[in-house]
Amino acid sequence: MEKYFALYLAPVEEMQKMMANSKPEDMQKGMDEWKTWMDSLGNSLVEMGAPLGKTKRVTADDISDVKNEVGGYSIVQADSHEAAAELLKGSPHFHIPGAYIDVLKIMEM
Repeated sequence: MEKYFALYLAPVEEMQKMMANSKPEDMQKGMDEWKTWMDSLGNSLVEMGAPLGKTKRVTADDISDVKNEVGGYSIVQADSHEAAAELLKGSPHFHIPGAYIDVLKIMEM
């Protein structure tokens, strides 16, 4: 089995709208959906991951605050890149309009 980094992304405007319009009970319902979905992945879920916060971009010359579409991450394991992508198709992340997940193979060093 190989490991894959799942990066949950969505348009910044949609994430901001979701956060602004979510009531505590909506947030709890969303967390329950995530937990149920992650439990369904069983041993394929190596690391649950977490939501990600604000971004600092570091360049050779500067550090700045930026906005990007990254919302969170997980690490899964599967027999192939395709199989890892298939695992993520049922994610509650897709409740966000325009949401997508990038699946990156974690390379051996």
